[in-house]
Amino acid sequence: MKMIKLFVLFFVMAFGNTAYSQSRVVEDVQVQSKRLKKAVDTKDESAQADSYYNIGETFFNDGNFRKSEEYYTKAKNIYEKLNDKPNIEKASRKLAQSQEKQNKITPAISNYSRAAEVAPSKSRALNTNDVTRLSVNSPEAKEEAIQNNIQLNEKDKDKGDLAASYSQMADVNIQQNDIPKAEANLKNAYKISKKEAPQQALEINQKLTDFYVENKNYDKAIEAKKTVLKEDFVKDNSKKEVEQIQELADIYIKKDDIGEAISLLKKSYGIALEKGHTLEAQKSVKKLDSLYNMSENTDASVRLYRDFLGKLPDLVSKDKSLADEKILEDTEQRIAQLEKEKQLKDELIRKKNVFNYSLIGVLLVLSALIIFIFRTLKKVQIKNKKIALQSLRREMNPHFIFNSLNSVNHFIATNNELEANQYLTKFSKLMRGVMENSTEDFIPFQQELDLLQNYLALEKTRFSDKFDYEIEVDESLNTQSLKVPGMLVQPFLENAIWHGLRYRTTKGFLKLYFEKDNQYLKITVEDNGIGIEESKKQKTEHQKARKGRGMKNTLERIALLNDLYHQEIQCNITDKQNTQGVLVEIRYKLVNK
Repeated sequence: MKMIKLFVLFFVMAFGNTAYSQSRVVEDVQVQSKRLKKAVDTKDESAQADSYYNIGETFFNDGNFRKSEEYYTKAKNIYEKLNDKPNIEKASRKLAQSQEKQNKITPAISNYSRAAEVAPSKSRALNTNDVTRLSVNSPEAKEEAIQNNIQLNEKDKDKGDLAASYSQMADVNIQQNDIPKAEANLKNAYKISKKEAPQQALEINQKLTDFYVENKNYDKAIEAKKTVLKEDFVKDNSKKEVEQIQELADIYIKKDDIGEAISLLKKSYGIALEKGHTLEAQKSVKKLDSLYNMSENTDASVRLYRDFLGKLPDLVSKDKSLADEKILEDTEQRIAQLEKEKQLKDELIRKKNVFNYSLIGVLLVLSALIIFIFRTLKKVQIKNKKIALQSLRREMNPHFIFNSLNSVNHFIATNNELEANQYLTKFSKLMRGVMENSTEDFIPFQQELDLLQNYLALEKTRFSDKFDYEIEVDESLNTQSLKVPGMLVQPFLENAIWHGLRYRTTKGFLKLYFEKDNQYLKITVEDNGIGIEESKKQKTEHQKARKGRGMKNTLERIALLNDLYHQEIQCNITDKQNTQGVLVEIRYKLVNK
C-alpha cells in the first residue's frame, strides 16, 4: 500500500505542477507579450509599461499576487522614468494592493504613499486613507479611514475597491470582537464582488467561512460554501468547483461528519477525473486516504489508489493545465529574454553614445584648437600687416627728403639766407606733421589737407618758375569728421612735380581735387607735365639704375589698407589723351570718426 502511494506521488510530481493557470490567463499574457515585443522594437516605453501593467492585472485577477507584484513593479519603474503621473498613481496603488495581499505591509504603505503623492484630490484621499489604515494600531482610526474609503468608492462606483473596503472593515470588527458587524460586512463584500470580480468573491467567501469555522459555527460555514457552489462563476469553472467542494469537505471534517466529507471528496475526485485536473484529483485522493486511515478502512484506500493509478495516464493527457503552465512559463521566459535583449541594446546604445559624444568632444576640442590657432595666426598676420603699414608710413620718399635738403643747400649757396630759413621752417613743420601722424592708419581729412598744402608750398618755393597749383575740396565733404589714409596722395604729387612739371620749358599747372561720389571719396591729381612715357625717355642711366621707393611704397600701402580695412581703394595712373600730362584717380570708401 505504501509503495502504491509513493508511485502515485512520484508520477504526479513528474507530470503535474504545483500551480494552475487557466487558458484565459495564458492567452492574455501571450497577447501582452506580443505587444511588449512590438513596443520594445519601436522603443515605445509607454507601451512597454502598459503591457507590463496589463500582465500584472491578469495575474492579480487570477489571485497570483507574487507575479502581479513583479509586473506592476516593472510598469511603475517605467512610468516613473516617463514622469507619467496618472499611470504612476495607478501602478503604485495596484502594486500596494498586491503587496498587502502577501502581507508585505511596509512596502505596501510606501506605494500607497507614492500613489497619494501624484494622484488628483479624490484618489489622493483614497490612497491616504489606505496609508492610515495600515499604519495605525487603533481600531477606531482604522475604522474611520476605511469608512472614508467606502464613501469615496460608493461615489465613484468602484465595486472592486468597495468590496475590499467592506472586507477590511470586517477585519476591524473581528479585532473589536463585534461578530455581527463582521459577518454583515463580509456578506456585503461578497455580494458586491461576485458580479464584478469572481476571484475576489471567492477570497471573501473563504474569509467568511473561515470566520464561521473559527467561531465554531459550522452550519453557517457550510451554508456559505454551498452558496458559492451555486454561483455561475464556480459552476462554469470545474477546477474552482472541485476546490470549493474540497473546502466544504474540510468543514464537514471539522464538524466530525466524516461520511458527508467522504461523499463530497468522492464527488470532487470524480469531477477532477472527468475534467482532467490532475493535482485536484491527487488532493482529493490524499484527503480520502486520510479519512479511510482514520476509520481503518485499508481496503477502500487501496482500491482508491489503484483506481487513481489506473486512470492517471488518461487524466494527465486530458489535463490542459499542464500545457497551459508550460506555455505560460515559456512566455515569461521570452519576456525575460526580451528584457535582457533590451538591456543589451540599451547598453550598446549607451556605449555608442559615449563613443559618439567622446568623438564629438574631441572634434569640438580640435575645432576650438584650430579656430584658436587660426585666429591667433590671423591676429599675427594683421599685426604684421599693421607693422608693415606703419613702417611704410614712416618711410619718406628719398626724393622728397633729398631734394628738400638740396633746396636748402641751393638757397644757402646762393647767399639767399632768408629763403633758406623760410624753406627750412616749412620743411620742419611738414616733417613734424608727418611724424605726428605716423602711428595712425587714418587721420582727419583736414590734417591731411594741411600737410598736402604745406608740401605743395615747399615744392612751389623750390620750383617757382615751373608750375602753379590749385586744390579744390567738394563742399559736401566734412573735413573735420572724415578720415583718410595719411600721406597717400603726396607721392603722386611728388611724381607730378619731379618727373613731369619740372621738365617743362614753360610754367605748368598742377590740380588736386577732392570730391564725394556716393559713399566714396574720389581724389584726382592732374598735371600738364611731359607725361609718363616722355619722362622715362629723359631718365639718365643713373636714374634708371636706381629703384625708386615712392610709388612702390604707396602701392604696397594701398594693398595693405584694402586687406586690413576692406577699403576697396582703386588707383589709376594714365597719360592724358590728346594733351600733355598725367591723370591720377584715386577712389575709396568714406571713413568717419
